[in-house]
Amino acid sequence: MQNRTDNPTKSDVETDADAVDGLTDEQMLDRIVAEDAGRRHEPGAKPSHLHGSATSAADFATSASAASGAFSGDTVERTIGLFGSNEPTFAQKYHLTRKGRFHRLREIFGIARQFDIFKGLTPVKMRLMFEALGPTFVKVGQNLSLRSEILPQEFCDELAKLRADADPLPYEAVLDTLAHEYGRPVDEIFSSIDRTPLGSASLAQVHRARLVTGEDVAVKVQRPGVREVMAQDIDIMRSVCGYATRFVKTAQIVDLNGVIEELWETFQSETDFMVEARNLQDFREFAKNYKYMDCPKPYIRLCTQHVVVMDYVDGISISHPEQLVSAGYDLEEIGTKLVDNYACQILDEGFFHADLHPGNIMVHEGKIVMLDLGMTGRLSARNRAILQDIIFAVGRQDSPALAEAFLRFAGPVDVSAVDHPGLLADLDAIVQDFGTINLSDLNMGEFLNALIQLAQKHNVELPGIVTTVGRGLVTLEGVIDKFLPDTDMIQIITNHIVASRGVRSTVKSEVKTLGIEGNKALHGTLGALAEARTAARMLTRGQLKVNMEMLGADEPIRQLGYMVDRLTMALIIAGLFVGSSIIYYAGMKPVIFGVPVIGFMGFVTAFALGVWIVIDIIRKGRTKRK
Repeated sequence: MQNRTDNPTKSDVETDADAVDGLTDEQMLDRIVAEDAGRRHEPGAKPSHLHGSATSAADFATSASAASGAFSGDTVERTIGLFGSNEPTFAQKYHLTRKGRFHRLREIFGIARQFDIFKGLTPVKMRLMFEALGPTFVKVGQNLSLRSEILPQEFCDELAKLRADADPLPYEAVLDTLAHEYGRPVDEIFSSIDRTPLGSASLAQVHRARLVTGEDVAVKVQRPGVREVMAQDIDIMRSVCGYATRFVKTAQIVDLNGVIEELWETFQSETDFMVEARNLQDFREFAKNYKYMDCPKPYIRLCTQHVVVMDYVDGISISHPEQLVSAGYDLEEIGTKLVDNYACQILDEGFFHADLHPGNIMVHEGKIVMLDLGMTGRLSARNRAILQDIIFAVGRQDSPALAEAFLRFAGPVDVSAVDHPGLLADLDAIVQDFGTINLSDLNMGEFLNALIQLAQKHNVELPGIVTTVGRGLVTLEGVIDKFLPDTDMIQIITNHIVASRGVRSTVKSEVKTLGIEGNKALHGTLGALAEARTAARMLTRGQLKVNMEMLGADEPIRQLGYMVDRLTMALIIAGLFVGSSIIYYAGMKPVIFGVPVIGFMGFVTAFALGVWIVIDIIRKGRTKRK
């Protein structure tokens, strides 16, 4: 490996890759780490210069080619054998090879070296490195931004800024992809396609176009090979995770394999554009109930796994509030309607947009239009009700109710692994930190992070949808704070919950008419019932603790006191011996016959105390035997 530069030639890579066929995953990783360490110590070695954090189209083409091997023209078929169907393996399905893995690993380590992470990783450096590593790591970073049990909060805050911008694909590559997807000439479907994309990201890019039937549309085209690159990265992460869990203590707390599998499920959904097309259809049905909401209409007959065709919307982005004001819009009204509708999506419909960054929200002809529904979430009716209870429990500063809702959200729980009193104590702390009467000061992002950390601490597994809800709310909260600062997001959500509860609101108003004393009595009764229900639940789970007075316990307690006294005396004796030894060897004055007086007195005192303890133990033992 001598005379190796930081940018090896293709033949160098192929030669090295040929040598890895007989290596295990761990041996391959060890080799790359050792090789990278040697390269960093070569005389005159310099890191390659990064020309920005965006990933180029050429980089994706290279990575996709390496990941998929001989992808062109290859097919993977499901076969039927004597003992049933023979499903293709993960590597076969995505055309993964050991040479491709070796090439990608070297690429990852090369980029890591360019950011000099071996000397320390800062939040900004981590974000820039993820952007340079491509779509997989951008998505990983976006997911990790809400996993403060894995990363420190300052890293989570920085990763939340990740954007998957990338250099545009060549126009010819876009046309080739469309022709391949439709199996016929592009001009039979589109009369024109703009050469300059409206936007270009690591996963796909969007072009404005016109159908031969005259409709003005936006065409979202997936980058060729991007799914194979993601599969290669996930395959590498699985291997590295198995390698790391033997050394990293965090792996004992966080299920790293579960995190990776959750990421892969997300990747599969986001790279299947038919999912996005169906999401657009579902959201349009939802938006029909609100005159002020809309989203682009998808042309399902023209949508494929790698292409989405939808109406083109020429509106004003929410990120340009000055343009909205100039056009006559009221920012506070926009913010109120946006947040209230988002509360409807999560708490009423259970189907919500999970990536509401400013580029995905615009205003067009008096309507709020939501774009890019590739990332959505779905909440069951049960989870929606529990989420409402959690928000209300925080508002009432009701720790028992919050604990009950929290555990219901978690579903089946291993009772032996949950310290119920400890959980209540921690929830009390959360209520003290976040609970207010009107919730107007509640920071939703910090609140959800606190709940996730609490679940991790008490071995309570929350459903994955919690992270999705958290990501959506935190993203919207950031948009509101930056562009619509006069909007009280939490108060709007709380008011929506109150209004949607109907009967509860009526009962609440009737109770107020009964007077202060009646109100106190009612709440006292309800509180007692709630505590009784909590106690019953703790009893059935084996978590109920009872304070008992033990008769005849005086003697054991007295013996324990004797033991503590002896232990204390033993520590004092040990301290005297150590201190006297130090004084003796230091020759501290005064000195008599060459012996330091203070050190000698310390030895004598320690010896006398030791003899006294031995005599006391023997005497007590004889007394007990009698």
